Amino acid sequence: MSTLDITEVARRSGVPASTLRFYEKKGLIASIGRRGLRRLFEANVLEQLGLIALGRASGFSLNEIALMFAPDGRPHIDRQMLAAKAEELDRTIRELSAMRNNLRHAAVCPAPSHMECPTFRRFLRAAASGANEARKKGLRSYRGTRRAIP
Repeated sequence: MSTLDITEVARRSGVPASTLRFYEKKGLIASIGRRGLRRLFEANVLEQLGLIALGRASGFSLNEIALMFAPDGRPHIDRQMLAAKAEELDRTIRELSAMRNNLRHAAVCPAPSHMECPTFRRFLRAAASGANEARKKGLRSYRGTRRAIP
């Protein structure tokens, strides 16, 4: 069995030692012992860190990522969870695309003032409506402001 100390894991993975300790505390990875004061890990921790990085890049929370590992640390990924995240990403892409299109319109709008542009005013109403809905629901993020112009 090949072992790596925390310094080597940090060097190879690009993940700072402090983050490795945090991941261990959260139960995402597990050390197998110590050499002096340094934690030791099995070499497969690099694969686990790759899965964690992929999960984070895909928008999964650390708690969701923790569910992607079996108790022995091997990947055990729920395909339904992946499909649900893909659907969420599709919604976000649509919202961001609409926002981009609205901003592009505002940048080249021929109206003398943005406030005189009917399209821009619809954009403002949609944004205000989304922010109000988010406040009513007690949400900290105003994702609803990313609606397309009707």
